Amino acid sequence: MNTFATARPATTTRVVLPGLVEPDGLEVGTHPLAAPGRGQLLVAVEATGVSFAEQSMRRGRYFGQPEFPFTPGYDLVGRVIEVGPGGDTAMLGRRVATMTKTGAWAAHAVVEARDSIPVPDGVTSEDAETVVVNGVTAWQMLHRSARVKSGQTILVFGANGGVGGILIQLARLHGVHVIGAASPRHHEALRAEGVAPVDYADPELAARVRELAPHGVDAVFDNVGGEMTKTAFSLLARGGKLVTYSIITAVSGDGPLMLPFVKAIGQALLWSALPNGRSATFYDLWAGHRMRPATFRRHLESDLGRVLALLEDGTISANIAARFPLVEVVAALRLAESRTLNGKVILLP
Repeated sequence: MNTFATARPATTTRVVLPGLVEPDGLEVGTHPLAAPGRGQLLVAVEATGVSFAEQSMRRGRYFGQPEFPFTPGYDLVGRVIEVGPGGDTAMLGRRVATMTKTGAWAAHAVVEARDSIPVPDGVTSEDAETVVVNGVTAWQMLHRSARVKSGQTILVFGANGGVGGILIQLARLHGVHVIGAASPRHHEALRAEGVAPVDYADPELAARVRELAPHGVDAVFDNVGGEMTKTAFSLLARGGKLVTYSIITAVSGDGPLMLPFVKAIGQALLWSALPNGRSATFYDLWAGHRMRPATFRRHLESDLGRVLALLEDGTISANIAARFPLVEVVAALRLAESRTLNGKVILLP
């Protein structure tokens, strides 16, 4: 019998994004705390983080983000202090990792039970936070989207980022050769990880990659978009696959947001139909969340569970760039947006 019990606080600390503001426009305040509904959990947040998604939402540049004002925070790790009506009381007192999309930048959060996975006792909340969305994304792109095999070679854009760093570790563990595209400031760290680095801004990028992989690469993981995606596809070997998982060029701009995504998906479909043995896809972390909830949950439980197990036994490591108290979110966001980091910025409520 689970004897864990704690009183629900009447209020909690929460970060609010009020509109299109600079980082110092974020508001940290005390807000009423609602009870969890059916299928939900109330979690005392122990760690959350800053990702490119929140940086995009600050600019109003994240596709499908809610109307202002709202609390950002794409994922969290925390302890369950209350379950909704009819919920599994065995979850009380357990730590969970939850994909939230928004709402995680708070001391307490009401989350969906179906998007929450138990965290092993041997993994700290801070370390687990680095692999929630990033780990699921990396695992699924490598093993479900591209189906990369041992001995093959891949090209990873954003190699120093949260997704890229985990993707590299998973690929190396799988016996895959990795070429990592990143700013030169990160090349030494990439070499230490067994990665062949290239400068993503080098006009001769394609030539550099072909020197390292004369017959082409077996998969490319692209978060840049635009003209870079065309270059990436041209670098594929026969049978290779391009996986686009973001379009930084569009998100960082100021033009229409939907059109670049529609074009990217259409381009992937067109390329995949060509008789050249190469294919392309646009990876969507939330695909099937509404239409195939059982399958989505099964994949989330399996894939995040595997990544957390690898983290627990030390096979892969968490890459934390910096830690900040939640109330210092302005400084944390500024640092994350500086693009100078290797790893993830963690917020600690």
